[in-house]
Amino acid sequence: MRKIIGVKTLKTGIGATIAMIIAHVLGLQYAASAGIVTILSIQNTRRESLQIALRRLAATCIALFIGSCVFLISGFNSISFGIYLIIFIPTVVRCKVTEGIVPASVLVTHLLGEGSIHSKMIINELLIMAIGVGVALIVNLYMPSLEECLLVEKKKIEAQMYSIFLKMEQVLKADDQKLEIQTELEILEASLKNGMVKATQYRNNSYIGKKSLYEKYFDMRFSQYQVMLYMQKHFEHFYMLAKEAYEVGDLTHKIAESIKGKLLVEELLEEVENLREHFKGSSLPTSRDEFENRAMLYQFLTDVEQFLHVKKIFKSELSEDERQEYSKYYTL
Repeated sequence: MRKIIGVKTLKTGIGATIAMIIAHVLGLQYAASAGIVTILSIQNTRRESLQIALRRLAATCIALFIGSCVFLISGFNSISFGIYLIIFIPTVVRCKVTEGIVPASVLVTHLLGEGSIHSKMIINELLIMAIGVGVALIVNLYMPSLEECLLVEKKKIEAQMYSIFLKMEQVLKADDQKLEIQTELEILEASLKNGMVKATQYRNNSYIGKKSLYEKYFDMRFSQYQVMLYMQKHFEHFYMLAKEAYEVGDLTHKIAESIKGKLLVEELLEEVENLREHFKGSSLPTSRDEFENRAMLYQFLTDVEQFLHVKKIFKSELSEDERQEYSKYYTL
């Protein structure tokens, strides 16, 4: 049933019913409007719901004030309601509380229907809005955990990156193969963007709104993905097998293992530097083709270093709590 109806639909139906019952028990006029406000106020995340609630309460206060003034001056008629809208809408736009335009204006029509302005009616409308957004906030306290989904996305991304680096290693160690990873990179990009969206939603389910470890993690992987795009271009110029290419292939395999947390990035950065020094001490190329091939290898090695630096910076910026959380999956 949960999959057929959806959690948000269930919360909307239950919340609207509760809001209407509360308004009715309190003896408020237009009690059904409290349910409508609840329907409009239930959002996808807790933080978003809180922001919407505050903006709608502010918009309601503005609407009731403007509506009361306009109706008392020009009467309770359709023309007055039009004048109210002409004044109200630009005001809430300037105050950045546009989410309250529709529900607040519905409440103002109650004043229009009553044909009079008195404190009891104003309090009635304020209570309807407060009950509607309050119930929405309460039912939105329940949010299905995204953590399991984020972990699944994280493992999928790591498996995709691991596979791509193994293909790079294979081509570096073979003399007659071309690197065909365009499709894999496109799939990886889609997975990363999906993970980033879910990580943002995970953060917004907290009223604090602090950037989560998941957001930092997916940002880091996306930066690495961008470096991988540069790596791919170098393979267009590799056309001959060399001893250096085989050694870089071994390093590429280790990078693949590091994605799954089996090797420390600091150790790999040291190995990159050692490999670079080793290349400097090797014999000079004897032909133009060999020179160009080695130059491409050097550029690839530079990209490898950048790829690892992204991970190193990510680790260095983690808080102590985040380091403990991250260490559940990786060796720090």
